[in-house]
Amino acid sequence: MYAFRSLKRYLDDLAARLPAPGGGSASALVGALGCGLLSMVANFTIGKEKYKRFEREIKKILNLTENYRKRLLELVDLDVKSFKEKDFKKATQVPLEVCQICVKAIKFCPVLEKKGNQNLISDVEVAREFLKAAFKSALANVKINLPKIKDKNFIKKVTKSFYSWRWLLYG
Repeated sequence: MYAFRSLKRYLDDLAARLPAPGGGSASALVGALGCGLLSMVANFTIGKEKYKRFEREIKKILNLTENYRKRLLELVDLDVKSFKEKDFKKATQVPLEVCQICVKAIKFCPVLEKKGNQNLISDVEVAREFLKAAFKSALANVKINLPKIKDKNFIKKVTKSFYSWRWLLYG
C-alpha cells in the first residue's frame, strides 16, 4: 500500500478525510524514521579508525536497526489493513509490535551516544525522541482498542506489558 509509494501520497491520505491511514500507521512511520537515524549513525561510525574498537558492536546494532526499520515500514501498511478489516485484536497487535520494536531500538541510543560517531550525537537524540513518540502514540492505539476485545487473556497479557514499559513512559 504505502511502503513503496511516495511520502507525499501517504501524507496526503493521512490528512484527508479517510478512515486510514491514521495514528497507528503514523506511529510506525515515526518509529521507522527513528531506526533509520540510528542506522545512519552506525553507518557513519563503521570504517572509521577512531571507532575501530567498537566496530563489531556497531555492526550488530546496524543489523538490528535495519531489521526494525524494515519491519516498522511493513507495520505502516499492516495497521491500515487491520483498521479496514475492523479486527480489533489485530488492530491492537500492530501498534503493540510498534511499541515492542521501539523499546528494543531505543536501548541502542546510549551505546551510539558513547561509541558512535560523535559528529552525529544530535541524530541519536532525534532518533530517541522519534522512538519515544512512536512508542507513546502506538500505545495510545493499543489502549483505545482494548475495551473492544473480548479475549480476556489477550487483554491481561497486553496490560502486563504496560508495566514493563514504565521506564520508557516516565523515565
